[in-house]
Amino acid sequence: MLHTSALLNYMIWVPVFGAVLIMLIGDDKRAEAIRMLALIFAVISMVLCVPMMQMFNHNSAAMQMVFNAAWLPQYGIQYTLGVDGLSVAMILLTSFTTLIVVLASWKMVREKVAQYMAAFLLLQGIMVGVFAATDAILFYVFWEAMLIPMYLIIGIWGSSNRSYAAMKFFLYTFLGSVLTLVSLIYLYRVSGSFEISKLYAVKLSLTAQTLIFVAFFLAFAVKIPMWPVHTWLPDAHTEAPAGGSVILAAIMLKMGAYGFLRFMMPIVPDACAHLAWAVIGLSLVAVVYIGFVAIIQTDMKRLVAYSSIAHMGVVTLGLFLFFILVKDFGAAGQSAVMALDGAVVQMISHAFSSGALFIAIGVLYDRMHTRKITDFGGIVNKMPVFAAFCMLFVMANVGLPGTSGFVGEFMVIVASFKANFWVAFATATTLILAAAYTLWMYKRVFYGKVGNDKVARLQDISGVEILVMVLLAIPVLVIGVYPDSILPIFQKSVVHLMHQGLVTKI
Repeated sequence: MLHTSALLNYMIWVPVFGAVLIMLIGDDKRAEAIRMLALIFAVISMVLCVPMMQMFNHNSAAMQMVFNAAWLPQYGIQYTLGVDGLSVAMILLTSFTTLIVVLASWKMVREKVAQYMAAFLLLQGIMVGVFAATDAILFYVFWEAMLIPMYLIIGIWGSSNRSYAAMKFFLYTFLGSVLTLVSLIYLYRVSGSFEISKLYAVKLSLTAQTLIFVAFFLAFAVKIPMWPVHTWLPDAHTEAPAGGSVILAAIMLKMGAYGFLRFMMPIVPDACAHLAWAVIGLSLVAVVYIGFVAIIQTDMKRLVAYSSIAHMGVVTLGLFLFFILVKDFGAAGQSAVMALDGAVVQMISHAFSSGALFIAIGVLYDRMHTRKITDFGGIVNKMPVFAAFCMLFVMANVGLPGTSGFVGEFMVIVASFKANFWVAFATATTLILAAAYTLWMYKRVFYGKVGNDKVARLQDISGVEILVMVLLAIPVLVIGVYPDSILPIFQKSVVHLMHQGLVTKI
């Protein structure tokens, strides 16, 4: 039986070991064996989530399965790991998404298969490290390290403009994080510790909080990405291979929101409250303006990429509505909890719907080598099973009741009514705009007459492709029908972080 304190180490380093092993023994002549080995390590990582869930106490907000080891003690830096409900939810999502990417890439990737699979396993281990780190510097190391495999994934296996997109992705996300390191060092000088939980108790003036807020905001807002620092994402999504787009949409975008919850709200709550309306304003711009930008897109990937920015705007809106709602307790206090819960549910549900859409686009691109909407038409006549799955994921992206996409957005919209009617009205436009651009894309791609000879020769999905679609469809429906399937995992931890955000640090 796995030792409790060692489990998180296994979850980080088993996929990293798998990546190294695949790189050492793999070449394209052994592509099938490499795919199978990558699948084995992805499955092992998923299986490790079972004891994690068994050991985890959902009724506690404390860090659990804690692992401590000296790393650079002379500088106060420790290798410390632990998880709360928020971390557990994100680690589960990371392990599941990597498994999906390995399966989805089974037929799509035919060159440098070993390097491709190794990059994703390495990325998985690093991302788990981000969510499990309880030392701020360890978090920062994992945070920056994950840029390297994603840069290579975009730059090597991407489309024609991949070098530009990879460099833009790297520079935006790296430069946005530099000031975060400066802030962490400042907090260490004040507190004498890099332990994240101890940073929550640091007393700071409003000026110091505001400067730290700006530093954190640049790092996390770029990663989400929020308007106006969003321009790297459409390029990265468009040029990345399908697996890269899935990881970007499902996990890496969520890390920005995770940073808001783990660092900004508990460490600089006064600055967050002071600047909440500014962040809400930027979030509403993302919801409304980016929704209109998505409507005019002619490339399916760019359309879904802009859709992701709009949906993540709902997440940041829910997070910072908290600071408006907690000014008045009672019903507003319940609304504050609903806003935060809705934001986290939206983070998770968006991973399934957007990830599925990027895989679907990858399936079509693999067959037709184009993503232009005008190059398609009548797909439903040739690929009815594929079209049925895509309809489900489109409806989840729209926010149809009964799908996962509805739950989080509905919770944030309802909570926003307590803050301001016009904020709620603007937020609700996401349901209208998402329906406009997503359903219009689906209509033009799947319905009508068969677009051309390439469409006429298409074969429906089968085997592994159907398995991937089924695995993604299950959480979309389960969360949509029964939201309590995921809420208890992270609710206690979110409430704990909310209470940290209520305590003034001045």
